[in-house]
Amino acid sequence: MNARQDRLLTELLSQPTAPFREEHVAAVAQRVLKQAGIPFFRDPVGNVVIGCASRADYRRLVHDKNGEPLRLFIAHMDHPGFHGTRWLSDTRLRIKWHGGSPVRHLAGSRVWLATAEGYWTEGRLGRVRLLKSGHAIDTAEVRITGARNGARLKADTLYGGFGFRAPAWRAGKKIYTKAADDLVGVFAILSTALDLHKKSRGKKTLPFLGLLTRAEEVGFVGAIGHFELGWLSGAPRPVIAVSLETSRTLPGALVGQGPVVRLGDRRTVFHSGYLKVLTDVALKALPGKHQRRVMHGGTCEATAAIAYGLPAIGLSVPLGNYHNEGFEGGPGCRAPRGPAPEFVHRDDIEGLLKLCRELMRQGLHWDEPWQDQRRLMHRRLREYRRFL
Repeated sequence: MNARQDRLLTELLSQPTAPFREEHVAAVAQRVLKQAGIPFFRDPVGNVVIGCASRADYRRLVHDKNGEPLRLFIAHMDHPGFHGTRWLSDTRLRIKWHGGSPVRHLAGSRVWLATAEGYWTEGRLGRVRLLKSGHAIDTAEVRITGARNGARLKADTLYGGFGFRAPAWRAGKKIYTKAADDLVGVFAILSTALDLHKKSRGKKTLPFLGLLTRAEEVGFVGAIGHFELGWLSGAPRPVIAVSLETSRTLPGALVGQGPVVRLGDRRTVFHSGYLKVLTDVALKALPGKHQRRVMHGGTCEATAAIAYGLPAIGLSVPLGNYHNEGFEGGPGCRAPRGPAPEFVHRDDIEGLLKLCRELMRQGLHWDEPWQDQRRLMHRRLREYRRFL
């Protein structure tokens, strides 16, 4: 990554975000796109669509009879967090959690609070109640401990998440942050859009769409809202959903060992033919520097795309301390499985950027992904036919 990319990644990781409260991440994305002259717009549910200036442009791109498949890169702008619900006193706020979370060592945990204007103050968790399933926080109280940026605000304008020594910092090639999932994916889509625009100089229509979604952490709500618009239905050209995620580490998907060619998630496997293309691209572009497995630690927006009839593939950056739960520990972790900063590796992000660029090359064998393998099989049959 160059200095400009480093600055953009740090800026994105530093933004406050939670399900349905993605405005600061969206604002950074829109500013970067506008400065570069890359077309974009917001769809009716608030997702940021990159590569088109309007719904009409979107429909024209989707219905272009170009045989080159349209790559729809998807990443989400939210991260698990809470919304304020009501004030219990001048310094005690009742909250409702949205998305996954650690479930141990929560009392006294540090949190940040923000509004549509930016960071507001800090606090500490208390009186935590878990969901009946026990897999995440349901409700809690936040005791305000920091200096407020202004007067007390209406409870439902506040939101927040776990806080650490800084929104983002580096230790060697590791990047620690309050929220890497999925702001790293957002960064990859923006970087890919900037790279494509620079190379084409905006003079030709590219088979690229970026979709920065809202509220993925509560069940792909932004992606579902986009698919239900029906804008992709009846497309005469192939449309391939490419999910970009920051996914929990697993055996065979370790931090620092390269980006992961994601064969599937907890719910389903992905399109076998298009995965063959992605695998071939990774073998050529990152030989020995990528990983490949079913990432069953969670589900992703590729599942939502498949449910709405789109073929999907996926790429992931391995994530330490998934959803701020101290699986791997490290600096800032209160206790094993307690609140902890997420972390990713710079080399994995650089590998992800390279695979995104390579996937946009024209002439990949999307229509005949198994052609070379079939020729090999045919030669094998010819060689051994006399034994049949």
